[in-house]
Amino acid sequence: MKTSIGARIPGVALLLAAMLFCVFPIVSMLSAALQPQGTIPEGISWPSHPHWENFAAAFTAVNFVNLLSSSAIYVFGVVPVAVLISTMAGYAIAQLRIPGGRIFYVLLLIGLTLPVEVIVIPLYYQIRGMGLLDSYFALILPLIGINMPFAVFWMRAHFAGIPGELSEAANMDGAGPWTAFTRIQLPLAIPAVASLSLLLFLSTWNQFLLAIVLVRDPDKRTASVALQSFVGKYGSDLVLLNAGALLIMVPTIVVFLVLQRHFVRALLQGSVKG
Repeated sequence: MKTSIGARIPGVALLLAAMLFCVFPIVSMLSAALQPQGTIPEGISWPSHPHWENFAAAFTAVNFVNLLSSSAIYVFGVVPVAVLISTMAGYAIAQLRIPGGRIFYVLLLIGLTLPVEVIVIPLYYQIRGMGLLDSYFALILPLIGINMPFAVFWMRAHFAGIPGELSEAANMDGAGPWTAFTRIQLPLAIPAVASLSLLLFLSTWNQFLLAIVLVRDPDKRTASVALQSFVGKYGSDLVLLNAGALLIMVPTIVVFLVLQRHFVRALLQGSVKG
């Protein structure tokens, strides 16, 4: 049965409103980034002579090359490890019914309610006591632990929706838990793994608070911290600030466009049964 045009109008209007809500800040930032340096942008006004060189100035002002490389190190140090551990943990809790699995899962859920700001000071002294302060591991290890509750929750929700008959059939064919995991369960979990990787990438790439507290070397901080360089004591260079923010957003937009298909599949997974 076809849907009438009148019934589709509210959905289309809501979609357009959501699109404008997302695009408007980017357009505003772009118009501000193209204004002459030293000016104060007001509203959205496309300059008659756009200053595209502001992006090059913002790129060189804070040594973006080192910051982008350090951010990449954090991403490749956090995302693969967190995804691997959370995928195996989610499979074990949902499919293997390990002893104490529910208690462990409840403890992880409690971790979701703990704000990061509460543990910043104890985490600083712990990292300093381990001799890791001002190193890449000072940020990699805490980020893996902080992201673990949500990551396990995400993967456990996926594996809980997989019929248990698949694992039982694999056991009848002589496949152990590891074989069933790698040959059957993991291929089915590609959308969930890809979407989780995207979320962890965004969380790591945009990390600001822990990068300032645990890493004092400016060249070892994340790219998001570079925006602090455009904020002075008595004023801010709003033009370069917007240009720098757009530069930081480029990798996240590219990664999202690459993984958006898997992200949508993971969100819709389980919405249709049968």
